[in-house]
Amino acid sequence: MKRLALLFGLLVALAAPAAANAHPLGNFTVNRFSGIELSGDRVYVKYVLDMAEIPAFQERQKITDENVYERDLAARIGRGLDLRLDGRKVTLIPFDHALAFPPGAAGLRTLRFEAVYSAPASSGRLEFRDANFGDRIGWKEVVLIARDGASATASSVPTTSVSHELAAYPKDLLSSPLEVTSATATIERGDGPGQAPQLESRAQLSARAAVRATGDGGFASLIARDDLGVGVILISLALAFFWGTAHALSPGHGKAIVTAYLVGQRGKPRHAAALGLIVTATHTIGVFTLGFVTLALSQFIVPEELYPWIGLVSGLLVIGVGASVLLGRVRHRHAHGHGHHHHHHDHGELGWRSLTAVGISGGLLPCPSALVVLLAAISLHRIALGLGLIVAFSAGLALSITGIGLTAILAKRTFRRFELQGRLIGLLPAISALVIVIAGAAMTVRAIPKVS
Repeated sequence: MKRLALLFGLLVALAAPAAANAHPLGNFTVNRFSGIELSGDRVYVKYVLDMAEIPAFQERQKITDENVYERDLAARIGRGLDLRLDGRKVTLIPFDHALAFPPGAAGLRTLRFEAVYSAPASSGRLEFRDANFGDRIGWKEVVLIARDGASATASSVPTTSVSHELAAYPKDLLSSPLEVTSATATIERGDGPGQAPQLESRAQLSARAAVRATGDGGFASLIARDDLGVGVILISLALAFFWGTAHALSPGHGKAIVTAYLVGQRGKPRHAAALGLIVTATHTIGVFTLGFVTLALSQFIVPEELYPWIGLVSGLLVIGVGASVLLGRVRHRHAHGHGHHHHHHDHGELGWRSLTAVGISGGLLPCPSALVVLLAAISLHRIALGLGLIVAFSAGLALSITGIGLTAILAKRTFRRFELQGRLIGLLPAISALVIVIAGAAMTVRAIPKVS
C-alpha cells in the first residue's frame, strides 16, 4: 500500500506545473526589505533578508556556529545600511535579530533573516540606502512609516509593504520584481522613546516562509524522495526525462534555429539525432560547471551573473552559424552564376562544425532546477542519483529538440513530394540562414543589457 501511495505521489508530480519552484522569484534570488520606522525620538530600520535555495546553500557552507553567524550577519548588514539625517551619517546599532532556514526545493534550505537596527532621530531631511548584496538579483523594497509622535512628509517610498515583508510576493509582479533600495523624506521627530518593531521567533520565521515550499512537485523534488527503492528510482528518472522534454518546449533552447538550420541545410535524421546528443552533453556539462562555480568559486563569481554571459555567447555563436551558412549560399550562387555547375552537388550540404555549434547553443544555458538538483544531491550525499536525474533531464530536453528537427526534415520532404521544387525551395538555404542570424541577434540583444 505504501509503494502504491508513493507511486501515486510521483504521478501527481508528473501532472504538476513544469516550472514549479519552491521560491516564487527563482532559485538564485537574494531578496531584501527595509522598513524605516520613525517612532518617538528614535529611528528604527527593520531589515528582512530572504535567500532562495542556491545563495542559501552557499551561505550555509560558511557556517560553523549558527549563533556566531547570526551575530556576524547582523553586523555585516548593518554596515551596508547608509542612513543620513540632514547630511550627517547615523550609525545604526543592531537591536534584535533572528535567523531561520525554512525548507525549499529538493530538500535544500532557504534562508530568512530579520533584524532591527536603532539610532536617535533628528528633524530634517532623511536619506537612506541599502547597499547589501548589490550584485545579487532579487526583490528590493523600502517602506517608511511614522508613529508615536513622529511624522514624515514628501516620502519617496510607500508606507506599506506589497510583499508583506517578503512573506507573500504579489503574483503580478513576479516577472518584474521591485528594485527599490533607497528612500528620502522630510521628518519631524517625536518626544519619548517610542516603540521598536517586533520580530518573529525562529519557529514563526520558518513556518511562515515554508508555506510556499509545499507546492514544489516538479523536477527538483525528485532528489529528496525518502524511499529510494529500485522502482522509485526508475520512476524518478522517467519523470526527470519528462520534465526535460516539457522544459524544452518553454521559450528558448533554439527551436527556431534548429528548424531553420535543418530545413535550409538538407538535414537528415542522423543530423537531428546528433543535435540531440550534443544538446544533452552540453547541458549536462553546463550544469556541472555552474555547480563547480557555486561551490568553489562563489567568492569570485556570482553564479547568476554568468547567465547573461552564457546567453551572449549563445547568441554570438548562432550569429556565426547563420553568417557562415549565408556566406556559403552566396558563394554557391556566385559560382553557379559563372557556370561552375560542378559545385552544385555541394549546395546546402550540412557541415558538422556548424551542426555542433547549433547543438551547443541549444544546451549551453543550464536550467536552474537542474543546478538545484545537483546541489541537493551533494547536500544529501546522493551524487549518483543526482547525476542520473540531470542526465535524464538533459536527454528529455534533447529528445524534444531532436523531435522538432525531425518534424522539420519530414515537412520539407512532404513539400518535395508536391513538386514544390521551384524558386521557394531554391531560396530555403538563404532564408533559413537569415532566420538563424535574426534569432542569434535577438538572443544577443536580450543578453547585452544584463551583462555587467
